[in-house]
Amino acid sequence: MKLIIHGGFFSESSTSAETKLAKQDALRHIAAKAYDYLKTHSALETVVYAVELLEDDALFNAGIGSQIQSDGVIRMSASIMDGRTLKFSGVINIENVKNPVRVAERLLAVDDRVLGGEGATRFARQQGFAEFSTEIPQRRREYEAKLAATGTGTVGCVALDAQGHIAAATSTGGKGFEIPGRISDSATTAGNYANAHCGVSCTGVGEDIVSAAVATKIVTRVTDGQPIAEAFRRSFDELKPFDGFAGAIAIDKHGNVYHQDSHPSMVFASFDGVAFEVFN
Repeated sequence: MKLIIHGGFFSESSTSAETKLAKQDALRHIAAKAYDYLKTHSALETVVYAVELLEDDALFNAGIGSQIQSDGVIRMSASIMDGRTLKFSGVINIENVKNPVRVAERLLAVDDRVLGGEGATRFARQQGFAEFSTEIPQRRREYEAKLAATGTGTVGCVALDAQGHIAAATSTGGKGFEIPGRISDSATTAGNYANAHCGVSCTGVGEDIVSAAVATKIVTRVTDGQPIAEAFRRSFDELKPFDGFAGAIAIDKHGNVYHQDSHPSMVFASFDGVAFEVFN
């Protein structure tokens, strides 16, 4: 069993030493809780659980603490992919729910598995998800002072369970001050993808991740037989012509855990039941 999570890039919020330490501590705590959960749950259940914990922590730009868009409204996106069934589900620009990843989870059971905007919010209400404002005072102050972050905040998890199944989940509160209707990579297969061979969750500038189809390319290359490190190297090389800003975490079917970022500052943690790895 293996698990890796990420909390976006430090540049999406304060880069103070105190903030870095707080994020690293939070990731360590969440990784440990999620790994304990993985012992008795599937990879799919675990990635949803881990991302929910990340959404509930205001240190990260997803769920509580999400960025505010240019019209003063918070819109969030999240997705899940089950490497066993190859089902993908997601919500795009959903409003006023506490945990977008849980709404994405509910969509796995229906035919129309990716919903956006009012449709996504309406589905959440129909499914019993209460109205909940994820705005925190810090985000409102940033919005009012036009001090938004650089737009690289996302959270995600990839897990390999005891049965050898892989799943990935990703959630974001957006880049801040974007045009309403803008779609990030987090609820697309460019930013969140898994199959029986590999699972990947991305963070960074959504437009860059979509342009390079980062998650899909990494998983496809691993599926075609490339070692995970080589699949990452080739995929990140394809970001270089346009100086793409991206980070990714992954686990392959052999239990190899890998991560890489194009502009080093991604915060992540992995745990295998014995040892932590936490980096910025």
